[in-house]
Amino acid sequence: MQKIVTYALVYNAFKQERISDYQSNTGWIENVAFKRRTANYTGVYDTKDTSGADIKAIASNRNNNGAQYYVNADNNNKYIPIFETNYMTGKSLTAADYTYFYPGSAYSGFNVAEAQVVEKDIPAENGVIHVVNRVITELPSLDEYISKNPNYSEFKKLFDKFLVQYVLNATATQNYFLVNGVAKNVYTKVFNSSLAFSPNNENFLKLQDNDGQSDTYTMFVPDNATLRSYIDTVLLKHYPTLESLPINVIYDFVNAHMWRTVVWPSKFATTFNSVGEEARFDAATNVTDKKFLSNGVFYGTNRVQEANVFSSVYGKAYLNPNYSMMTSLLNLDLKYQISNIRQKYTLFLISNAALNAAGYFSDPTVSNNVNEQWRYIPPGGGTQLTGSSALVRLQRILNMHVVPGRDITSLATSGVAMTYSGEFIKYNSNTVIAPGNSDAGTMALVDSIKTAKNGTVYYLNRILEFSEKTVGKHVEALGTPTTSQFNYFWQYLRYASIYNFTTGEIQQVASGSFYTIFAPNNAAISAAVSAGLLPGTGSTPNFNPTVLADKEKVNNFLHYHILNKKNVATDGQESGSFEAIFKFPNGDPSSIFVNNTVPNNMVLTDMINRTANVVTGGSNNLSNRCTIHLIDNYLRRN
Repeated sequence: MQKIVTYALVYNAFKQERISDYQSNTGWIENVAFKRRTANYTGVYDTKDTSGADIKAIASNRNNNGAQYYVNADNNNKYIPIFETNYMTGKSLTAADYTYFYPGSAYSGFNVAEAQVVEKDIPAENGVIHVVNRVITELPSLDEYISKNPNYSEFKKLFDKFLVQYVLNATATQNYFLVNGVAKNVYTKVFNSSLAFSPNNENFLKLQDNDGQSDTYTMFVPDNATLRSYIDTVLLKHYPTLESLPINVIYDFVNAHMWRTVVWPSKFATTFNSVGEEARFDAATNVTDKKFLSNGVFYGTNRVQEANVFSSVYGKAYLNPNYSMMTSLLNLDLKYQISNIRQKYTLFLISNAALNAAGYFSDPTVSNNVNEQWRYIPPGGGTQLTGSSALVRLQRILNMHVVPGRDITSLATSGVAMTYSGEFIKYNSNTVIAPGNSDAGTMALVDSIKTAKNGTVYYLNRILEFSEKTVGKHVEALGTPTTSQFNYFWQYLRYASIYNFTTGEIQQVASGSFYTIFAPNNAAISAAVSAGLLPGTGSTPNFNPTVLADKEKVNNFLHYHILNKKNVATDGQESGSFEAIFKFPNGDPSSIFVNNTVPNNMVLTDMINRTANVVTGGSNNLSNRCTIHLIDNYLRRN
């Protein structure tokens, strides 16, 4: 009886006209409250600790932030839900949102839990009385409901094994002795600080004293059979036991089922959990148990919340220990991008073994910074790199294995793709190469393919590598054979004053920036000579002019055929007017319009509206942050 009475007592006096208003720190906020704090609380209770021993415990009364989880003199009072017209209308809720939880009770416009208010606003000496047509019993907290309902024992086990500890509470122990005259240790049940909230905390966020009036927690909890099936088929697909999983997997899975706000039945699709994902359930078919509790809303379900980190391309690495190194690298910058199921990605996975074979190792001994615990041992010999130096290389490599904005569903035919690093890779017949692979004459083979909600994952037998050559050396390799269509362009570059033959460096082509080279074929170079744009007689090129003006002609011609800080290939993805390296005497930049709307059909338009076609068969040559194309015409800036 005491519990019934105390749960019916609400702090402060509220007539109906104020019952839906929130008592904020700055004053009343109308029509945003649906709960009130009661005089009821659980206090010390009997339970078992994580080892199964009988103990006395008390609930946390704050969410664990890593430093605080309990405040003395706070009884962790329970809240009672109140459904009143002004709140319901203000939140665009209907009677269906109420009867979903209380199908045996009609919505009247002023309901308290499952009861209707039949007489309201009765004044009393010390408050206001509202008469209801049912006895309202004390509601359990989320933690209490899950703990006592055997349908959710598997979910409870996750908390008990990984997410709960019992911490001796000296103040509660002393108070227990003073009240009961018995010396018993009392322990606070503390939930892990990595959780969105503590399911036994009745005080909501406590950002303001009364914020529990205006919002509450929500949990979607899968039943035992559903949870076991998901654990066995998804989480433990590559692990033998839950204990062997990385602990972050447990955190991510549980947090996906926790909302730091109320989720109404009509608003599943528009209410987001602690990791920014909507409730992915059908309120009619997936929810088998629904309860308004003292500190939150509970939905028992026949499916799990399919979290992005598990159902996206990221999940294929995350849930497989053979890809733990790649997962660690993805976690530094790309985890949340590639786990966004509303964005398409293609991911090339590289195993720990493949990274080790390329000379990269996870090594905790090299740094106290967990993000810099890497070692690089060049397979062919050379200087070892550790810490941040090794990480820089690894991040560039990692980024070459992620293709943003595209789900490439097949690698059977030839194609090219821009990676997250801004560099292109090529693929054909289920093989993939990057610039460094091209230099070494190697290719990565696809071992297997998996699909995810936001893209396709290809498992490679070796890493995709970046090139360490200068761009000029790649032009040299393309143009040195006398039969090459790049030969004339290379010959002009070789003797140009902007080129360092020893290093392969081209003036204004800076290391670390992106470029595209459009090299006119031999016939187009001859035509440029005939037009007077390059030194020579008739159509015969003079590759090594001695006259200063002719040298300048060559430099200007070459610079106009290089896009500045822009890397494009024939992937059909990016078109536009892009700046070339050449600048006019007054400092104005030159430009080339690139029409790249159709794969393998790139057309260039110069500044006097002449066009040139990219010769696909001789193009998409991968270089160091640069792609080199062959074109069938020269380009003019004036």
